[in-house]
Amino acid sequence: MMHRVVPGVFGPKCQQCLQKSVKAYHSTKNIRINALISHHSLSRQDLYICRLLRLPHPSSIQCMSRYSMLRLPKTIYNKNRLAVYGIPFLRSASHLRLLATVSRFLRLRYLVLGTTVGGGVALNKTYESWKDRIPDLGWLKEFLPDRKYFTQFGERMKAYRSNYLPEKGWLKNKLPSWKTISDWLDEVSEGDSSTVFGDGGDSMWTLGLHETEAGSTVTMHVLPFKSEASQEDTQPKPSDKQRLEQIQDEMLKVQITYQKEVERLEKENRELRKQLLLRGQKNAKKRTMRKSLIDMYSEVLDELADYDSSYNTQDHLPRVIVVGDQSSGKTSVLEMVAQARIFPRGSGEMMTRSPVKVTLSEGPYHIAQFKDSNREFDLTKETELAALRKEVEVRMKSSVGDAKTVSSDVISMTVKGPGIQRMVLVDLPGIISTETTGMATNTRDSIQRMCKTYMENPNAIILCIQDGSLDAERSNVTDLVSQMDPQGKRTIFVLTKVDLAESSLYNPDRIKQILEGKLFPMKALGYFAVVTGKGNTNDSIHTIKEFEENFFRSSKLFREGVLKPSQMTTRNLSMAVSECFWKMVKESVEQQADAFKATRFNLETEWKNIFPRLRELDRDELFEKARGEILDEVINLSQVTPQQWEEAFSKKLWDKMSTHVFENIYLPASQAEDAGTFNTTIDIRLKHWADQQLPRKCVEVGWDTLQEEFVKFVENNNNKDHDPIFDNLKDSVICESMTKHKWDEKAEDSLRVIQINALEDRSVSDKQQWDQAIQFMETTLKDKLKQAESALRSMVGPGTREQWLYWQYKSLEQKNRAATKTELERLLQSKNKHKPTLQFDELTTARKNLQTQGVEVDSEFIRETWYQLYRQDFFKKALQTAQECRKGFYHYQGGFTNSGLECNDVVLFWRLQKMLQITSNALRQQVMNNEARRLERNIKDVLEDISDDKQTMQRLLTGKRVLLAEELKRVRQIQEKLEEFVQALNKEKQ
Repeated sequence: MMHRVVPGVFGPKCQQCLQKSVKAYHSTKNIRINALISHHSLSRQDLYICRLLRLPHPSSIQCMSRYSMLRLPKTIYNKNRLAVYGIPFLRSASHLRLLATVSRFLRLRYLVLGTTVGGGVALNKTYESWKDRIPDLGWLKEFLPDRKYFTQFGERMKAYRSNYLPEKGWLKNKLPSWKTISDWLDEVSEGDSSTVFGDGGDSMWTLGLHETEAGSTVTMHVLPFKSEASQEDTQPKPSDKQRLEQIQDEMLKVQITYQKEVERLEKENRELRKQLLLRGQKNAKKRTMRKSLIDMYSEVLDELADYDSSYNTQDHLPRVIVVGDQSSGKTSVLEMVAQARIFPRGSGEMMTRSPVKVTLSEGPYHIAQFKDSNREFDLTKETELAALRKEVEVRMKSSVGDAKTVSSDVISMTVKGPGIQRMVLVDLPGIISTETTGMATNTRDSIQRMCKTYMENPNAIILCIQDGSLDAERSNVTDLVSQMDPQGKRTIFVLTKVDLAESSLYNPDRIKQILEGKLFPMKALGYFAVVTGKGNTNDSIHTIKEFEENFFRSSKLFREGVLKPSQMTTRNLSMAVSECFWKMVKESVEQQADAFKATRFNLETEWKNIFPRLRELDRDELFEKARGEILDEVINLSQVTPQQWEEAFSKKLWDKMSTHVFENIYLPASQAEDAGTFNTTIDIRLKHWADQQLPRKCVEVGWDTLQEEFVKFVENNNNKDHDPIFDNLKDSVICESMTKHKWDEKAEDSLRVIQINALEDRSVSDKQQWDQAIQFMETTLKDKLKQAESALRSMVGPGTREQWLYWQYKSLEQKNRAATKTELERLLQSKNKHKPTLQFDELTTARKNLQTQGVEVDSEFIRETWYQLYRQDFFKKALQTAQECRKGFYHYQGGFTNSGLECNDVVLFWRLQKMLQITSNALRQQVMNNEARRLERNIKDVLEDISDDKQTMQRLLTGKRVLLAEELKRVRQIQEKLEEFVQALNKEKQ
C-alpha cells in the first residue's frame, strides 16, 4: 500500500462529508468516490481546497491547493489540521508534472546562467571592498587559543557524543509504524466509524490502496483526534488566581533559567579570560592591560579621602552609602552583592566599627585586596576568607582608640570577581537606640553624626536597609534617611529577612505597603525584598542564593501578588544599584572636575604671590631634600683627619676625667710623707680607676665627641645655605639617632687592657717626653688655679679696685666669705702641709674667731670656703714644683739621689698623658672603622621611621609654605585623575 499525506485546514462540515463517503463505501464495497470536500466559514487565504475527482484511473485522488501540488508525505497533528494517508500516486500525472518542470527549467536556463555570472562578479568586487575596510586583526592571534586547542576540544566533544548521546535512529526505532497505528484503530473502531469521530473535532482520515487480483480497491479509515477545545470543555477552567500563580511560576522559572545561563556564560568567559591572561603574561611586553573604570574611580575617591578627611562639601562624587539599624542585615546585603563572606560575624553585637569602602569590579578571579597592601585574598578558599575577615577585624580595632567604640577612619578594599556589578559601596556602623555598658558615652551620637556626614553628599546613593522581621515602628534608619533625602531621589529601600517576615506576619498587606512606599514616612527610587541567609553564619553565598531563589519561588507573598519579580533577589538589587550609581557618576563627575580645576588655579596664584622664588615642594619632597642633606653630613664625618679626631678625644677625655684625677688620686697622694708612699698611693688608685670607671668614661667621651662633630658639620652646612624649615627635623633626627646609638660593647674591654698597661709604665724615655709632661702639668694646673681663683672671687665679691672704679659693692654673704677666707688663710699658713679637709677642732676654732669679729657662720659655710682656698694654695705649690722640675730629667734618670728634687708629680702626669694619647688613638680607630657607619645606619633608620610616621613628619615639617604646597599637590593629583577618568568614561560612551 502506498501512502500520501495531504495537509490542509478543514471545518466540521468536511468531516460530515467524509463520514458519508465512508458509509457509502462500506455499503457498496466497490465504488468510485466522487466527493467534494468544501470549506465553510474559513478564509480562502488560509485554507486548502482538496477535491476527490474521478480521473482516468478509477482509484486515483488528486489534491489541489492554491499553492502547489504536495510532493512529500507529511503528518500534521495541530488543531484544525487534516492528514490523509493511503493516496496512490498517479504515474501518468507524475510524468506530466516532471515534463512541465523540465520545460520551465529549460526556458529559464539562460536567465539563471547570466544572473549567476553577473552576480558572481559583483559579489567578488563587493567582497574585495569589504575586505579592504576590515582592520588588521592579526594581533588577536596572540590571545586566541591555537588550532591545537580547537582540535582537542573537537575530539573531546566526539568522545562525549559517543559515550553519552544515543545512537542515530533511536527515536525512529522507538516509535510505532503507521501500519501498526492503522490496525490498532481498526480494532478499536470495529468497522464503525461513528464510534471514533466526535462532533466538531479534528480528524485524521486514512485511505489505503490494496492491490488485489480483482482490481484496485480503496479502503478508507477515519482516525479521531479530539481537539484541545473539546478537552478543555470537559475539564474545569482554572481560576484567575491559579492562572496568575502559574504565570508567576513560569516567569520565575524563566528568570532562574536566565540567571543560570548567565552564570554558565560568565564561567566560560572567566575561563577564556584566564587563558588570555596567561597568554598575555608571556607577551606582557607587547601589550599592557588598562585600568578599569571602577578602579580609576576608586583611586579618585581615595585621593579625595586623603585630601579632605572631614568629607566636606567639596567632595560630591557618588558613593553607595549602606545605612541601617544594627543587626538589620547591612553587611549581609553587601556580602551578597560582593558574592563573598568578607566581613567579621557576630550575633547581636556591633561588628562594623568604622566605615569600610568596598570597590566592586568585574574580573576573572574572585579576589580581595586592601588599598595599602599587596596581598590578594582568594575568596574561593575558606581559609583565605577567614584570614580576610580577621584582617578586617584587626584593622577596625586598631582604628578605634582608647575609650572609643567607633572610628571615622576608612578601611579601603577592592573585591573583584566574575559577574560582580561595578560600584563603590561604603558600609557604615549600624544605628543603635541604646548605649550598653561596654560602649563610650557618645557612641549613638557619633554613629548618627557619621551617617549624616556621608549622606549629606547630594550625589551619594543611600541604600536604606530595613529588617523585615521586626516591627516597622522600631525602625530608626527610616527617619534619618527621610531627613537627609526627603524627596527620595537618591534612596533605594531594601527589606531584609523576608523569609522571617513571611513566617511571622499575619497581615501581608504591611509588606505590600512597605514595598509600595506607603508605610514609612520616606520616599525612594526603588523598593527591594531580599533574603541574605537562613540563620547559619557558615553558609556560603551559593547556598544562600539557592535558598533565596527557592524561597521566592514558593513564597506565599509572591503568589498573592505582594512581591513583584523585579523587586526580589539580591541580583536584581545589585543590578539596579549599579545602574543608578553609574547614572549619578556620569551626571556629576564633570562638574567635580571643573570645581577642582578652579581650586587649582586659585592655589597656584596664591603660591606665586607669597613664595615667588621658591619651588612648590610638598612635605614628602621637603623630607627627601632634608634626608639628602643629613646623609651628606654623615658622610662628611669621613673627611675629619685622624689628628683632628685624636685632639678632640684627648681634650674631651681630660675635661671629663681631670676632676677625678685631682680629687681622688693627686690630692690624696700628695699627703704622703715620702716619695715611695706617694708612688704606691698613685699606683693603687690608678689601677682601681682603670679597672672600674675609666673605660666606661672613655666610651661616653667617644660618644659625646662623635655627636659634637656631627652637630658641628650640620651647623656649618646651615650657615652656607640654611633653610629654617628643616631645623626641627634635623634636631629630632640627631637626637633620636644618637639616643639609639650604642657603642660597641667590646670597646670597653679593649680600652681597659691598653689603659692599664699605659698607666703602669712609669719610665720616661727621653727629655722630650719629660718636657711634654711638664708642659701638660703646668697647663692643667694653671687651668685649675684659674677655676679656683674664679670661684673664690665670686665668693668674696669685688675687691677694692672694682669697688672704686666700677661702683660695685659686697653683699653680706660676700663680706662673711671674705672674713672666713682671711681666717682660713692664717690657719693654712700655720702648717706647711695641711690635709685637704679641716679637722673638727680647727673648724671650731675658726668659727669662734669669726664670732669674735661679729661674723656668724656655720660649719658648712666654712667648709665651702676652705675647699676653694685649699685648692688654690695646692695648685700654686704644684705649679711651683713643676717649674722647679723643668731641668730635673737627668736627676730623674739618676733616681733623684742627693738632688733635693721631688718630681714624682711629673711622672704622674706623664703616665696620664700617655694614657690619654693611647685612648684617643683607640677611640679614633673605633669611630672611623665602626661607629661612624653605625651612626649612619641609625640615622637612616630614624629617617625611615619618620617617613613612615605621617603624624611625626607633619609635626616636624609644618608651616604655611608646607601646608599650601601640600594642598596644591593634592588638588593637582585629584584633578588629573578626574580628567583621566572623564576621558575614559566618554570613550566608553562612544
